[in-house]
Amino acid sequence: MNQESNSFPSDSMDSNTPVMLVTGSARRIGAAIVRAAHKQGYRIIIHCHHSQDEAEYLANQLNETRSASAAVIVADLAVVNNNTTLDVFVKNIIGTFGRLDVLVHNASRFYPSPIGYINHEQWNELFLTNAKAPLFLSQALLPYLKRQQGCIVSLLDIHAQDTPFSNYAVYNMAKAAHRMMVQSLALELAPDIRVNGVAPGVNVLPESDSDQALDDVKQQDIIASIPMQRIGKPEEIAHSVMYLVQAHYVTGEIITIDGGRSLTLAGSGF
Repeated sequence: MNQESNSFPSDSMDSNTPVMLVTGSARRIGAAIVRAAHKQGYRIIIHCHHSQDEAEYLANQLNETRSASAAVIVADLAVVNNNTTLDVFVKNIIGTFGRLDVLVHNASRFYPSPIGYINHEQWNELFLTNAKAPLFLSQALLPYLKRQQGCIVSLLDIHAQDTPFSNYAVYNMAKAAHRMMVQSLALELAPDIRVNGVAPGVNVLPESDSDQALDDVKQQDIIASIPMQRIGKPEEIAHSVMYLVQAHYVTGEIITIDGGRSLTLAGSGF
């Protein structure tokens, strides 16, 4: 699918100001990463697909704080399936501020795929957002990241290694592939580009109007299973992402941010 639209800043900042792209960043954890990076002086490219209104609202807020510091790019990550559309996407990314220092892979689809009901549509969608797009977008943006001695940070999942979600086989497999991408690229791209990951536990609950919504009893069961006795916050994920962005001697590292839940996790359910 071709790139849909862009919203560019009206004037330019100092060309030396670093630039971060966060995929799927109009809302939730992605938006928290955007706000944290902007607060630390980054210019921000907010990528979204279906959440353009929220992305524009977020960009407007940031630009009111600091003029011409945030822009929106709207695109289906299926652009990576075609070299021509991927080239256009990359040109729009670099054309926004003229450089790229940090790439954050946050966009993700998440839903169950119980055995016996798995189909090609689920496979293609879950692998696209959780494995294929991160790899091909990283590859396409390598020359620009290398120019800035930049870095890549991927949002993973504590279920991507050893403790899979029951009934989420395709999602588990896709996130496991993404985890291996982080480690493989960290080895291959050093010393020019650092590649790291953050593996959240339960840091954002499914939205109440979604097909993944949890009732109050289930939410309390989840909290009881977490040693820190609370759900994590998007800002806590953002804090770890910014640490990895600034940790210049760290590559190939995956930080677990789950309140200790992986210490007791059996792997089934939430």
